[in-house]
Order: sequence, then C-alpha cells, then structure tokens
Amino acid sequence: MPDTTPPPAPPPPRLSPGEVEAVARAAHEGQTDKAGRPYAEHLRAVAEGVRRRGGDDEQIAAAWLHDVVEDDALTERWLDGAALSRRTKDIVRALTRRPGEQPEEYAARILATPGALLVKEADLAHNADPARLAVLDEATRTRLAEKYARMRVLLGQSWLGQE
Repeated sequence: MPDTTPPPAPPPPRLSPGEVEAVARAAHEGQTDKAGRPYAEHLRAVAEGVRRRGGDDEQIAAAWLHDVVEDDALTERWLDGAALSRRTKDIVRALTRRPGEQPEEYAARILATPGALLVKEADLAHNADPARLAVLDEATRTRLAEKYARMRVLLGQSWLGQE
C-alpha cells in the first residue's frame, strides 16, 4: 500500500539579515545611547563584533535584536511570532535583562544558552570601548566600567573588552 502521508510543510520563511537590521533600526528609531549617539550605531557595532568573532547569521540577527525587548522597543509577543530561528529567539531572550534580576542570574542564563556568550562578548566590548566611555562624565564612566568588568568576571571572561 502506498504511503499517503503528505510531505512535511516547508519551514516558514525567515527574515533576511537585511530585514532583521531594518526591524532593529526601526524599533530603536529616535533612541540614543548614554553619549547621545543614535542607538543603531551600537547595534551595528555589536553585529559587526559578532561577525568578526566568527558568529553565524543567527547570532548576528540576535546581535541586531539583543536590546529590543529589554528596551521595550518590541514586545516578547513580537519576538515569539517573529520569523526568526528558535536559536536567535533564545539568544535574544537570554540577553534580555529582567527587572530586579541579579547579575549572577543574568550571566548564568547567558552561559546556559548556546550562542549567547559570543553576542554578549561583542556587546560588552562595544559598551566598554574606552573611546565610547571617554565622552561620558566621570561618575557614569566609572559606574559603567565597573558594571562591565563585573559582568566579564561572571561570564568567565579575561579579555579587556576592547575591540
């Protein structure tokens, strides 16, 4: 008797790298970083840092989107339904800090999520870039440098956070 089972449905189309970038840029439109620069510059730097570190397309997509939920630029519901791989979504969720979450919990989630550490490394490297920090007032610069250094320790990183 012939098999009448229908073939499995093809996977739904995923957002292209350009579409992911466009979504991230639109979601963060009008936002600036602590130095007053367009937030998309940070996203581009993180995505480029992931690429330079050998990251794959799923990690680069997560780099573009790493702050969308945390910054309320897009919702968790949007992420659930987005045409992205499960891995990309998992990385974005891992990198999304939760209200009241302790740094140790945040770091543990990153370490437990395949692919997330590389994206966080690129994020921290850009955030801790001395040229980027130099434009901030001394108190903010010191607070952020200490915060980034602590996170590197929690993640088991010995690198200096420079590109």
